[in-house]
Amino acid sequence: MNLAIIPARGGSKRIPFKNIRQFAGKPLIAYSIQAAQQSGLFDKIIVSTDSQKIAEVALQYGAEVPFFRPSDLSDDQTGTRPVTNHGIEYCREHFFDPSFCCCIYATAPFLHSDYLIQGFEQLQQQTDKAFAFAVTSYAFPIQRSLRLKNHGVEPIYPDNIAKRSQDLEEAYHDAGQFYWGRTEDYLSSKRIFSEYSIPVVLPRHLVQDIDTEEDWQRAELMYQAYIRERN
Repeated sequence: MNLAIIPARGGSKRIPFKNIRQFAGKPLIAYSIQAAQQSGLFDKIIVSTDSQKIAEVALQYGAEVPFFRPSDLSDDQTGTRPVTNHGIEYCREHFFDPSFCCCIYATAPFLHSDYLIQGFEQLQQQTDKAFAFAVTSYAFPIQRSLRLKNHGVEPIYPDNIAKRSQDLEEAYHDAGQFYWGRTEDYLSSKRIFSEYSIPVVLPRHLVQDIDTEEDWQRAELMYQAYIRERN
């Protein structure tokens, strides 16, 4: 049996109540809930929140909110792994013992059920792996990145600054969308960003962090273009 945990804290500082702010006509969290529903993979889709407002929106879109997140897991220093593990343990105690759990971010309007399915299937097939999560490639070689210094710039990796892009290894980063894991591995000390994980590679046009107002505006423009392309 499979469990989805969507962490959605109410105390976002840079964009207040970001998780339920209207994004292209729907609360942002609705996209994550609906992608999980459309995948057909989950026996329960739980939103882990400390906010009554977020809970009401989550319930409206068909997720479950069987508990309010404890205060010690609701500050801005708490990572998603302890929150996910808390949800797994609650599910074990009150509902069923899930074999797999997927932590899905509430701020992922480009999340598509096809990639959730792909990650799950790959994790099922590769029994030596513990996790599967979404990544995407950097648009520019990180080996040629610069830092600002003394009102000027300097290369962070001087040996690479003159190299051609095609001669440098392509680099990837966490897409911030979903993190599949076997529940026993979630509750273990195994790290997600390690050899234990399977990368699910997404195209860059389906990835956008939303941490600032500028990010939000960019994401809405990207989403409008994405919807036009799909239609």
